[in-house]
Amino acid sequence: MEIRTLRYFLAVAREENMTRAAELLHVTQPTLSKTLKSLEDELGKKLFTRHSFRIELTEEGVLLRKRAEDLVFMADKTLQEFLSLDDITGGDIYFGLAESWQIRYLAREIREFKKTYSDLRYHITSGDTEQVTEKLDKGLLDFAAIFEIPDERKYSYIPFPEADYFGAVVPADSDLAKKDCITAEDLAGLPLFTSKQSWENDIRPWAKEHFPRLRLEGSFRLAYNGSLFAREGLGILLTLNNLVDTSPESGLVFLPLYPHLEMKMYLIWNKYQSFTPIAERFLKQIQTSFAGQ
Repeated sequence: MEIRTLRYFLAVAREENMTRAAELLHVTQPTLSKTLKSLEDELGKKLFTRHSFRIELTEEGVLLRKRAEDLVFMADKTLQEFLSLDDITGGDIYFGLAESWQIRYLAREIREFKKTYSDLRYHITSGDTEQVTEKLDKGLLDFAAIFEIPDERKYSYIPFPEADYFGAVVPADSDLAKKDCITAEDLAGLPLFTSKQSWENDIRPWAKEHFPRLRLEGSFRLAYNGSLFAREGLGILLTLNNLVDTSPESGLVFLPLYPHLEMKMYLIWNKYQSFTPIAERFLKQIQTSFAGQ
């Protein structure tokens, strides 16, 4: 299975049309059809269902698309790493980041780093701990920023300078908005929004014996989207501080949870990872900077 073949497959999957894909790839349609038929024969599975005006992926095709995207990305990343080995002014660094206002510290370090390495190119993937560590483990990322305590058997890490804390985002005209903080008893029976990861790993141990009385109305990976539902009165968003707009004009109020639920953030990387020169230099800078804050 060649990378070129996977690129052909992804183009057809994206365009859902053999003719358009062939034009984008600058190959003839018979060549493209023959290549994909050979791929199906190699895998022993049908990857496409052909309709009158479009091509649809089969279940096996959907599975291959996910694997092919990772493999092609890794091939491109590897090529860029080798091309940048002799580049002392730049290169590519890949980050996977959880949502947090502390990402500003990372942004500041990148800004300072670019003063010396002006050709630095950085690529940001957003997601929760499960999403970004999966990509880190596959070698698709150089660094990840997560909230869970890192597994020291797999990762090296440094903590971010400060900590985040959980709170409840509620409509400004609600009765809860008059409180100074929110307890688990206050939330009992009310519709709640948060990520599935936070629900199990953070809210459950925080609520303790009150947890069975809490009701997850819906789960959101992105706090901003959850805040829109909270603004419409559909439920209460449980999220970290400073992630959504709770200014007087927003119609929302952020109230800290009580007891205080603090969350430490960590920048992690694979324990035995071989970095490109640019990533190695960046790591040294951020280790020195974070240690001094």
